[in-house]
Amino acid sequence: MLSGGGDRSDWVKNLRANPLVRIRLGTETRDASGRIVEDPDQVALARRLLVDKYRPRYSGDLDGWGATSVPIAVEWARGTVI
Repeated sequence: MLSGGGDRSDWVKNLRANPLVRIRLGTETRDASGRIVEDPDQVALARRLLVDKYRPRYSGDLDGWGATSVPIAVEWARGTVI
């Protein structure tokens, strides 16, 4: 995920305070752990993948969002089956 609001976003502040999250995909809800991605190679990859995903169906400019957003990784809790 990318936070276009960066560290100003409430959900990023909440994640920094407590990395435990609950994710809902369709009808499934799972416990997980979130983290700010800090490795420069992973940051670049996350930004590129998300911009490439949304660019074809978005009429605006995503370059600024892709260059400055904060990447967030979510990892399922151990033992979680999806």
